[in-house]
Amino acid sequence: MKRTLLLSALVFAAAPVLAQDIDIKAIVDGHVLPRYQSLAVEAADLAQNATTDCRPDSDPLIAAYHDALDAWIGASHLRFGPSEQDGRAFALAFWPDPRGSTPKALSALLQDQDAAVARSREFATVSVAARGFYALEFLLFDPQFSNTANADYHCALVQAAATDISLNASAILDDWETGYGALMSNPGNDTYRTQTEAAQQLFTSLATGLEFTSQTRLGRPMGTFDRPRPNRAEARRLARSLRHVQLSLRATQELAALISIGHVGVDKAFEAAIQRADTLDDPVFAVVTEPQRRLHIEALQQNIDLIRNMLAQEVGPALGIAAGFNSLDGD
Repeated sequence: MKRTLLLSALVFAAAPVLAQDIDIKAIVDGHVLPRYQSLAVEAADLAQNATTDCRPDSDPLIAAYHDALDAWIGASHLRFGPSEQDGRAFALAFWPDPRGSTPKALSALLQDQDAAVARSREFATVSVAARGFYALEFLLFDPQFSNTANADYHCALVQAAATDISLNASAILDDWETGYGALMSNPGNDTYRTQTEAAQQLFTSLATGLEFTSQTRLGRPMGTFDRPRPNRAEARRLARSLRHVQLSLRATQELAALISIGHVGVDKAFEAAIQRADTLDDPVFAVVTEPQRRLHIEALQQNIDLIRNMLAQEVGPALGIAAGFNSLDGD
């Protein structure tokens, strides 16, 4: 009897998830919309605080910045549809920045005192590297920019960047609430012809989010064993590099549970990765330079890659996505 129950449980856990079994509307209403609603609210609060007090040492401004960035990381795996329109996702978060475009673009604005900061429509046309959360990271947390001699223009630039973030977040949410959400929830239109296409889009965003966390959020500061690159960690000036991994794992775990219905192994793999991340005492991955302690970061990356492989091998094929699918290179 026990053997029969065990076999039944294993069969249930490994049962393929079919597109028609996935409740797309529940995912849109319960996962996508709440995350973009939170982003819009927190971004508006950031813009308001920047208007009230734009100084880099303003506690309310810094707190609002962290809250808004938390909200973005929680939604950042959902980079399709409204967030991709007009390059909004890049305008919110231009990272990684391998060529150092952000400090160059900000330096040019400060030196020229570009009048684009005075009007939102004009600021939206400046280099994407000078916009969004990571431009504000430099303006608020990097002494080269936060201690600039031109306090008035610096203030105007902080306010313009914060307002730009809020406008983009609001536009993404508005598009989801006034049309795109319905298109995804009710396939049979030019955007999503079938339930399978909608499910595939959600799976792709899940896979992309996990791959970005593994290969970019962890991979960039890890570099190689001989050449670690801790200064390439995301949001290191804010000591948030690990936090972004934790937030993204929890967000993608929620989406994975909604896509891989009843797949116990996927959820257990997420729990193992999250537990490992929560035990790390290294907010900026500085230990990648220390051979022994570096192993803890490598182990976390392996945990995440295990989830990716499990999804690719056991969930993706049932949705018509090949097991060799690579979400970041378009294969």
